[in-house]
Amino acid sequence: MITATSAAVHHLSALLSEQPAAEARGLRLGVEKGGCAGWQYIMKIDVPAAGDTIIEQDGIRLLVDAESAPLLQGVELDYVDSLNDAGFRINNPNAVRNCGCGTSFETISSPLS
Repeated sequence: MITATSAAVHHLSALLSEQPAAEARGLRLGVEKGGCAGWQYIMKIDVPAAGDTIIEQDGIRLLVDAESAPLLQGVELDYVDSLNDAGFRINNPNAVRNCGCGTSFETISSPLS
């Protein structure tokens, strides 16, 4: 199960409200091979596709494709707004190593290999 912090819900709600057909859209979370640690996160506003897991929380929708789901099990989506950076962040309990920029990670076993 993926959860979102209240900050992530607030910022995603605002972002989605600016989209055409906002009620049908959500934030797609996924992973693909790449990045400096082996896997990199993908995030984009999208509509549900066949086979997606759809997670609804506090009026927002998160979309996860079946291939990415094992590597995103138990993650927390957060929104950080600091002096140096702002944006969505993924706190992944499956990651044994993260890159310095926080956009890629490595796991002990890789179900998508």
